Amino acid sequence: EESGALDSMLGKVADFFEQSLNFRVRTLPIESFVHATPFENLFVMPASPVLADLQGKLEARSKILKLRKALDELDEFDEMVIDTPPALNFYTRSALIAADGCLIPFDCDDFSRQALYGLMEEVEELREDHNEDLRVEGVVVNQFQPRANLPQRIVQELISSHPEWEGVRVVINHRDKTSLEN
Repeated sequence: EESGALDSMLGKVADFFEQSLNFRVRTLPIESFVHATPFENLFVMPASPVLADLQGKLEARSKILKLRKALDELDEFDEMVIDTPPALNFYTRSALIAADGCLIPFDCDDFSRQALYGLMEEVEELREDHNEDLRVEGVVVNQFQPRANLPQRIVQELISSHPEWEGVRVVINHRDKTSLEN
């Protein structure tokens, strides 16, 4: 989360990326940026508004693989969830390179459909170039209006018209319930 709601905690993810830009004889271990929460088995690596300032520097120095290498060192966790802003920027690409799978939230409108196609192409390119294990686990359809024609058509197109997306589940999120398609 780029807004950094947990900014008050020490050892933010921005500090992790920032240390990769500077030469240090001894860098802090990735574990020092991970913090326990009041919930059992839930740990966080909080974001910070500083991430926006670091993005250009990280891109210029080709640090896109840094997160993947760091997360590989965190072997005491069974599952990790990386929440990125809804933008295809350095941090989202870095997260996709580090991930085994991704869920794509999708607002059920024509503009979002075009963005989804672009994102699916980007995921395929990242899979080919950096992370052969990356797969799209599913598309979560938000703001679905079952009585309107356009959302019905868009969801049907997602399910049936893209054989290259075989195995991708479409989850429809209604106001009252969630259902699985495909």
